[in-house]
Amino acid sequence: MKDIELVLEKKHLISRSDFVLSPYLRRSNFRASWQVLSTLFPIMGLWILISIINSSITSALPRYLAISPILIILSLLSSRAFSLMHDCGHRSLFRSRWLNRVIGFFLGVLNAIPQYPWSRDHAFHHRNNGNWEVYRGPVDVLTLQEYESLPKLKKLLYSISRHWLMLFPGGFFYLVIKPRLTLIVAMATFLGSLLSELLFKILNGDFLNLFSIASRFKPKYSGYGDTSGELIDLVANNFLVITSWFLMSRWLGAGLFWSCYSIIMMISAAIFICIFFVQHNYEGSYAHRTDQWDLFLGATQGSSNLVLPRVLNWFLADISYHSIHHLCESIPNYNLRACHNRNKSLLSGAKYLKLQDIPACFKYILWDENLQELSSI
Repeated sequence: MKDIELVLEKKHLISRSDFVLSPYLRRSNFRASWQVLSTLFPIMGLWILISIINSSITSALPRYLAISPILIILSLLSSRAFSLMHDCGHRSLFRSRWLNRVIGFFLGVLNAIPQYPWSRDHAFHHRNNGNWEVYRGPVDVLTLQEYESLPKLKKLLYSISRHWLMLFPGGFFYLVIKPRLTLIVAMATFLGSLLSELLFKILNGDFLNLFSIASRFKPKYSGYGDTSGELIDLVANNFLVITSWFLMSRWLGAGLFWSCYSIIMMISAAIFICIFFVQHNYEGSYAHRTDQWDLFLGATQGSSNLVLPRVLNWFLADISYHSIHHLCESIPNYNLRACHNRNKSLLSGAKYLKLQDIPACFKYILWDENLQELSSI
């Protein structure tokens, strides 16, 4: 017990000002451009290779055997594109806000997810990490008391829905289906509210303000937020994504395209959702109520660091160095490794996970608000 108290005391003696961060804040348009191009060109090349294989190998089984390893690489590249999109949302990839916004938008199209609404939602996670009374993690974790009050069937459904195998169908839903459903709900809500206000203005004879309705309207819809800017991004993203689906289906054939695309989206989403989950849901993760919550401890003790092979870190754009990322989200991914190594002595109390540690993290799907810790079922 005394050893634990000494460790906790040591953690509190360290503050954000002790970390050397400013030298690693410098962003480079050249490095950022190289990261984007070295991701996009291989993706384009591999899709062309799939087309060549499809036209040159007539037998179904040999064709899919030849395509299978390409799909794995495309899935990893898609995960990398998502990580770069994530950096754009933090305005940390390029030097200019405009470049981060534009490139982030098109990376969102590549990943079939609206980047601007996603980034605003992700920013909420950064502002409240470790405050489990406000933010319940990527899978909406229940409290232990809430779980125990559920009937047996709902307990079973909750357990199944948080099982690691659900990463695959859940990932497909997250990228391919949810943004399209969100658009339908958003547009229905927007048009319904717009027509209601329009009718109200007409009945009250307030014709002068009819044209200002749309500009002042702030839609509220389930999925990514409640601003008109997010709605515009959502519409533009969906238009380009659906157009790209149509064009790719015409080029490769709907059957080949959707069989390949579904696998890529499912695997890539499963990868980054898994990474995101285990970087915050693990034994000993910082999990406090609002009145005792500390943002610094939420970053350093509520974010794990993954010990991965160098090649996997490349595909994840070094998001494995997650404590530093939460400590200062403005550090570009290409500086995270160096910043982490510079401040490693201050992160001795941080959590480090290896690949073999990841499966065990998926049992921490409840928050014990009395003990202020994550627990298993």
